[in-house]
Amino acid sequence: MDFVKITTENFEEIVELQRAYKLEIGECMPTDTELESLRSAIECEQIHFYGCICDNSLIACCSICFTYSTFNYGKSGVFEDFYIQPEYRHKGIARKLVSYAYEQSGVGSLTVGCADCDVEMYQAIGFAIPLGNMLAFGE
Repeated sequence: MDFVKITTENFEEIVELQRAYKLEIGECMPTDTELESLRSAIECEQIHFYGCICDNSLIACCSICFTYSTFNYGKSGVFEDFYIQPEYRHKGIARKLVSYAYEQSGVGSLTVGCADCDVEMYQAIGFAIPLGNMLAFGE
């Protein structure tokens, strides 16, 4: 098992994991326009993907978008796009992937917004400091 920063060289594998994630949580598949936007964001380093390679395939990923936070008065990250193929779950990959992404990104703090049903899972992999509720603005 190898942990890596993912670039657009692995874009098709990211797309496969994104589609599997969306299918699992019941969200719409990303459109070609949305995927092209994602490719551009990766190229411009607006979003950084990290992953785990097993058996010569990308089997897990997560992303971090950078921001500034007064929680630590410095570079902070928002953790998203966390997905591990089902057959690789419960093998310690989640905790290692989060730690790798945190270390490689160089952020001083990392936050995640999640559904109530996922709180315990995120706590188990290291997200232990409650910061209240995270809400998204949008139409």
